[in-house]
Amino acid sequence: MRGVVLHAPGDVRVEERPDPVIAEPTDAIIRVTAACVCGSDLWPYRGVEELDGPAPMGHEYVGVVEEVGGEVTTIEPGQFVVGSFWASDNTCEICRSGYQSGCVHRVPMGSIGTQAERARIPLADGTLVATPGMPDADLIPSLLTASDVLGTGWFGAVAAQARPGGTVAVIGDGAVGLCAVLAARRLGAERVIAMSRHAPRQELARRFGATDIVTERGDEGVARIKELTDGLGAHSVVEAVGTQESMTQAIGSTRPGGHLGFVGVSHDVSLPGDELFFSLVHLHGGPAPVREYLPELIELICNREIDPGEVFDLTLPLAQAAEAYRAMDERRAVKVLLQP
Repeated sequence: MRGVVLHAPGDVRVEERPDPVIAEPTDAIIRVTAACVCGSDLWPYRGVEELDGPAPMGHEYVGVVEEVGGEVTTIEPGQFVVGSFWASDNTCEICRSGYQSGCVHRVPMGSIGTQAERARIPLADGTLVATPGMPDADLIPSLLTASDVLGTGWFGAVAAQARPGGTVAVIGDGAVGLCAVLAARRLGAERVIAMSRHAPRQELARRFGATDIVTERGDEGVARIKELTDGLGAHSVVEAVGTQESMTQAIGSTRPGGHLGFVGVSHDVSLPGDELFFSLVHLHGGPAPVREYLPELIELICNREIDPGEVFDLTLPLAQAAEAYRAMDERRAVKVLLQP
């Protein structure tokens, strides 16, 4: 099969990879209908994360089940499925508490690489959720977002305790941040402040429910958030970038007693203990337990109550994966959908 492989920073190739096979009786094989490039894929692409030799790429996916292992009981060939970027058994104590991304048997789908024509899905019963029948083609982009960016943005909003009557500030205008805006409004937030300097992303944030746009960053961004919230800061803040600047800005934008949900993949972030101590801010976040939210998100999408697929502003064939990475790296695209 064809699949995307990163050989070195900036060196993305589509090449022949071995066809996936059932390795464990709990596995499933899917034919990938749609995959995409994630913002976190750009870290190794830019050389921020070191590569240990050529690496298969991709961890977001939807597709049709082709084969299942002998112990798979809830998924069957022919079903259209959505999975998380973490494979999980969904039965261990951690999974049952709602944190499948911390499953004791978890498998990172990035190690398998789903920017490909087919993929092996470990722990299929716990990882995959079938849609109610074969979805219409126009729903596939939105269902694809559920496998990561929508689920991650949703977790960020939940971790920040977005709630009716509250004010939510979202730091980061990538796909995760934009989906966090959508989630915050869906969870009932009265006011959602999107921090963005890019007009197309601002427009999409407003379509997703943002009530205010803040273009300032750093200390100026914090000051602007406080100006909009009577000097107090937001009740809830979602950090969806993963840098020192964004985390510092997020903590400063949260009012005492407020909640900060951090879902940006952290790179060289450190928090001064004294500032954290006196902030009186609740911190919660990490890799999103997407599987926890998949049934609800799939239902919302299939009922056409939300349309997160709008974050895809460029669609390319799998063969043009190198251009997909360039477009996102150069911020010419918010998120690129790949069609195998």
